[in-house]
Amino acid sequence: MTVTERLLQAVGREERAVLFTVIGGDGVGSHLLVLEGGERHGEGVPEELAGQAETLIREHRNQVLEADGVKVFAEIYAPPPRLLVYGAVDTAEALCAATRLLGWRTIVADARAKFTTRERIPSADELIVAWPEETLAQVAPDHATAIVVLTHDDKFDVPMLQAALATEAFYIGALGSRRNQERRRERLLEAGVDEEAFERISGPCGLDLGADSQPETALSILAEMLAVRAGREGGRLKTAKRRIHAEVD
Repeated sequence: MTVTERLLQAVGREERAVLFTVIGGDGVGSHLLVLEGGERHGEGVPEELAGQAETLIREHRNQVLEADGVKVFAEIYAPPPRLLVYGAVDTAEALCAATRLLGWRTIVADARAKFTTRERIPSADELIVAWPEETLAQVAPDHATAIVVLTHDDKFDVPMLQAALATEAFYIGALGSRRNQERRRERLLEAGVDEEAFERISGPCGLDLGADSQPETALSILAEMLAVRAGREGGRLKTAKRRIHAEVD
């Protein structure tokens, strides 16, 4: 199977992969396709670069790399990231509507069937009526999944956050006041969550944008998710020290 054939197959199957293309040095035009898990097709790319495939896939950013005098363009192929919202409240709809503009997939779950309806949450790609543990078992969050908890109810929040911390989700957020966050923290400690694990929880979630309405709150949360995924602080660009965009020469 050629590199192109396997790449088309991977795209059709929604598999994650990185396509290395040599753009400078020996072997210009050579291609190497590396799939998540290690499967390879093609040649001509230094092992020092090919060995970074898993990390590149997780970072999900196209970039130019160089080793042994060979310059390579690494292009990532993957299905869209997913957002799992637990709590079918009005903010969940605002968050799904905003997130869909990025092309991400949105899932809203809640144990309360009367709230988890298409009429109330029309922007979600998927609705799930289930308790937290059942939801996570069905969704199986991975490193390309963000989780936001909106319920303000310990019987939902605590088990959802505890189970979320056991996943590879790149973002875990919980809405609520600082007082609510401290209460959740105490409940999670009582449930056996390690103190260090709390660093993964963004609570209160969102960036400090002065958000007031539900759409503004959704924008604040989404902005923080994007910043976390990109490894950025989420501050103002005019004061940022790093490049505005990823470097692609």
